[in-house]
Parts: sequence; structure tokens; C-alpha cells
Amino acid sequence: MATRIRQKAEKRQREKDTRPFARANYIRMSSSKVRIVLDLIRGKKAQYAVAMLENMNDAAAQETLKVLKSAIANAENNMGKNAETLVVAECYANQGPQLKRIHYAGKGSGNRILKKTSHITVVLDEVVGG
Repeated sequence: MATRIRQKAEKRQREKDTRPFARANYIRMSSSKVRIVLDLIRGKKAQYAVAMLENMNDAAAQETLKVLKSAIANAENNMGKNAETLVVAECYANQGPQLKRIHYAGKGSGNRILKKTSHITVVLDEVVGG
């Protein structure tokens, strides 16, 4: 049985995605608001995407900018890649846990308030021949 576990671990290591990425978890913002910004930068060159996000007046853009800069730094420092050749290959925002709060209402009742969180992931890739 231990042999099979080792084989599975080796297979996972071989098929592991080696592209540089960065992830920010538990961002206090709805994932649908973040996805609007992520749709704008998907497929763009990394430096162009940074310029776009720096000039956007949106709270989701500021959080996405932090994640994108972190992914670029990971690519340069950990993998030795050039920042000019990087492109945003994938970016997505998944829903995180919700903070449940109560807004007290009249006649002894209460309304539930859901404060949503999200997990932002940005994956970069190198442009071949670009």
C-alpha cells in the first residue's frame, strides 16, 4: 500500500502546474465584484495589467493589484523569469466563507446580514516568441 501512495505522490509532482502564481485569501469583498475587474485583465500582458489596475478607481482593483504584483515578484525572484514576457494566463475569484451578522429590527425580529469574502488567484505565464 505504501508503494501506491508513493506512486501517486510522484504522479502529482510530475503533473503539478509550474507556472508562477499568487493567491490572496479571505478578502472582505464579494467575489462577483472582484470578477468584474479580473475579466478586464485576463489575457493581457502583466505590465499592461498593472498599469490598468493602478488607474482604476475601484476597491477590487486595489486588491487585485496587490495579488498581481505578488505574482510578478514570485516569477522574477523564485523562477528567474523576465517581467516583460509575462502574461496573465488565468485569474479567478472564488467565494470564501461568509460572516453572518444580525441587524436588529422592530417587534423583536432581526434581519440577517451576510458579509462575504473571496479568494483571489492570479496565474502568470511566459509569452513564447513575444
